[in-house]
Amino acid sequence: MNTPIFHSLCFFLLATATGVAQSPPNIVIVMPDDMGYGDMGCTGNPVIRTPHLDRLASESAQLTDFYVSPVCSPTRACLMTGRYNYRTRVVDTFKGRSMMDPEEVTIAERLKQAGYATGIFGKWHLGDNYPLRPQDQGFDEVLIHRGGGLAQPSEPIENERRYTDPILFHNGEQVQTEGYCTDVYFDAAIDFMKQSRKAGKPFFVYLPPNAPHGPYHDVPEDLLKYYQSIDLTPALGKNKSEKHRDSVARVFAMVENIDQNMGRLDEYLTDSGEKPNTLVLFFTDNGPNTNRYVGPFREMKSWVHEGGIRTAFFARWPGQLEPGHKSDRIAAHIDVLPTLLAAAEVDTPADVKLDGRNVLPLLTGKADDWPDRDLFLQTHRGDAPVEFHHFGMRTQEWKLVHPTGFGNESITRDKPFELYRVGDDPGEATNLADRHPELLTDMKRRYHAWLKDVSSTRPNNYAPPRIIIGSDKERTSHLSIQDWRVGDSAGWGANGVWEVRVVDEGPYDATIRWDKAIGDHDVTLRVGDARFRGKLSPEESEVAFSNIKLPTGEADISVVIGRGDPRRDQAPRFVTLERT
Repeated sequence: MNTPIFHSLCFFLLATATGVAQSPPNIVIVMPDDMGYGDMGCTGNPVIRTPHLDRLASESAQLTDFYVSPVCSPTRACLMTGRYNYRTRVVDTFKGRSMMDPEEVTIAERLKQAGYATGIFGKWHLGDNYPLRPQDQGFDEVLIHRGGGLAQPSEPIENERRYTDPILFHNGEQVQTEGYCTDVYFDAAIDFMKQSRKAGKPFFVYLPPNAPHGPYHDVPEDLLKYYQSIDLTPALGKNKSEKHRDSVARVFAMVENIDQNMGRLDEYLTDSGEKPNTLVLFFTDNGPNTNRYVGPFREMKSWVHEGGIRTAFFARWPGQLEPGHKSDRIAAHIDVLPTLLAAAEVDTPADVKLDGRNVLPLLTGKADDWPDRDLFLQTHRGDAPVEFHHFGMRTQEWKLVHPTGFGNESITRDKPFELYRVGDDPGEATNLADRHPELLTDMKRRYHAWLKDVSSTRPNNYAPPRIIIGSDKERTSHLSIQDWRVGDSAGWGANGVWEVRVVDEGPYDATIRWDKAIGDHDVTLRVGDARFRGKLSPEESEVAFSNIKLPTGEADISVVIGRGDPRRDQAPRFVTLERT
């Protein structure tokens, strides 16, 4: 028997014996995008205003040595699964490499099975099409943007890069919203909590806003004016240019807006009476998106030094976690799933190998004889990891770093390994590799074993998942250049292919769309061996095909302009296939 009522009864009996909360706790995760460790008053920032986050910190237990990946999609895959992202097929942030294998078991799936109402509000970035969407991966309620963010090629063209009044996707349907994007996400999340409460169900809310990710052109005006009016010099880091100063002002405006929304969230939890039985986690997905204040650490997003992969971690659960308690035992994003399942008294998946640990004992202060462990953080551009390329390895005492560059697909220069005692040297200033050659050799050996293990998780481990076309779950598929495959092309590329599996021959109505008119051209839509030809007139920015049938099975979809592949300025933005 595995009904919500039975689960609640079991939880009550277990809680009586163990002393934890006497009903399944509500769970809220807030994870801003590209917000750094140093973007709060409580972490030492001398100019930013974050009173609500500062209060959350004071009311929370904290993990002071908590790690995430250098960039966003890998962190999100680790968070959702409790497994290193290299097990999930997520290796990068675009070019089809930020799509998570649909066979992965997510925290939303486990909590939903246990009777939770599950909702996501903000950024998913693990696949935009069936079967990769959050609603395919355990979430009941979904309000998200596509791809890696607003103002990116995955957004609807008509959104015109807006953060204010953005076009979003509600349970798969495109919707026009009103308000600043972060406000919209928190509004929807609070409404979902109210509905869940009315239905008598505990809620799991995943709130990952796309702020303060760039671009920085659309931020709350009143807050921007404030940060443009004050001296930001103490928070600018090494770059004191006016351009950088303006960017930081815009980032801080977005961060303070997040803080204001944290205040609104807390107000709802307090007024509704849900605060005592709600576990709130707050951390960020990677380091800051500009080289600004990061406390005692070094570097920023995409780096494997501390500033790129270390984040504050707050866990508030009134009556269960002691405010002000801190643990310096190392932990990471892979630990969130097993920890939350333990808090909710939900079994971890028996047939899935988890890399993370339940760190609830660290948060409660009951971690007797906690064993040491190795943590691995590696991410760089490309289709697969390259051994020893751009990684950090952390033990409780030591950290091994090989910072060979996130933007490189291979190791292109001779870069020495770096070894630090991070507890004594958080700024990673003194490289001890030459003084401890045996330790260096041993840590490299353990890293090699780890990479071999995660790389052998499944056959063809680093092949991206295929998008499914023609399913009843998604009758209209919007293929964006976020997920096309362009090989070694720089940036988003110009002539990619979408790797798909067609499960119904159709018929379909198909449309190819560009940002703007690109001239007078013959256009061919290729789907496997099938060819569909159309004409693009000089004033048009789309070509439509009606009542076409597609070959079923695995296929590549691509667009041909004239007799050759598109130039960069001719690259299409979307291919839409609607099963009629």
